[in-house]
Amino acid sequence: MKLQLTIYKLYTKLEDYYGKTNWWPAEGIFEIIVGAVLTQNTNWLNVEKALNNLKNNCMLDYAKILHEKEDLVKQMIRPAGFYNQKYSTLIRVCRFINEEFNGNFELLKRMDTAELRDKLLNIKGIGKETADSILLYCGYHPVFVIDAYTKRIVSRLGISAEDNYDKLQYIFENELPADVYLYAEYHGLIVKHAKTFCRKKPVCKECFLAYICEYKAEEKVG
Repeated sequence: MKLQLTIYKLYTKLEDYYGKTNWWPAEGIFEIIVGAVLTQNTNWLNVEKALNNLKNNCMLDYAKILHEKEDLVKQMIRPAGFYNQKYSTLIRVCRFINEEFNGNFELLKRMDTAELRDKLLNIKGIGKETADSILLYCGYHPVFVIDAYTKRIVSRLGISAEDNYDKLQYIFENELPADVYLYAEYHGLIVKHAKTFCRKKPVCKECFLAYICEYKAEEKVG
């Protein structure tokens, strides 16, 4: 079976089982940006706690974060872990938003994809996954987000053992239409499947993909 069919078929199977995800869960663009920063090296439940702290204190605003006392913001984002490091990254991102766009998030959509990606990656603390999440979910640029869940699932299913971010991203983008909605939904479905069945310790006996899963076939789990 060709790789193109395998990748697209995985998408259709996930969509048939889970339905629409409408991922990323957020009420606005800045919340998505903050979530993308805070979700580094932690799980989403912890990020939600930090986001709720910011919401409850009316702090989901780049200008307010820039002018608020450092200790107070750190306390709000503390549940997301590594709060000192993430605070510094968040401040740099807020400055970027202020200096580059003057708070006009519509400009995220208008900027050239490669140019914006380079600018985001030049912000200390912003890696490829975070930058691409902002590009896709905030700027609606057709960039496929690769995360640990993606690598785990495609490896176990035998689609690709590639671990390099750029190479695996190229595989997805080369074999799928450059469609923002498809990319966003596919990423959301991967996250859903990784949390439901394809965990670090997978639930293969209940997984609807077990019959075509190389990981299960090789009986690497009990």
